[in-house]
Amino acid sequence: LRSGFAPAYDNFMGFFHAIDWKEPWLICLLALHVLLLLSAILSRKHINLQMCLFLLALSGVYFAESLNLFLSAHWQMFSTQNYFDPHGLFLSVLWSGPLLVIAILILINTLLSL
Repeated sequence: LRSGFAPAYDNFMGFFHAIDWKEPWLICLLALHVLLLLSAILSRKHINLQMCLFLLALSGVYFAESLNLFLSAHWQMFSTQNYFDPHGLFLSVLWSGPLLVIAILILINTLLSL
């Protein structure tokens, strides 16, 4: 079983180490996700604000492909290397993934409050 997870772990660690986590735009992206998560947690009793955050998060996921195309064409303006591959792996992991997690948390909160 351990050898079954070893290739996945090696791929993840390769992905993790290939990213320069000190780039200002990456720090801002992570801060944006933390801010959105805190907003979702702190506004859990305000259903209208929760729905706005939910739609905002899902809109971000919906436009991820267009955003990836745009960022892959203009990466020199803000980054030291091109992270934006044609398949969108980087953007899926660092943009869409956290937004989907936040949207799922909002959905669970909404269903529990019914």
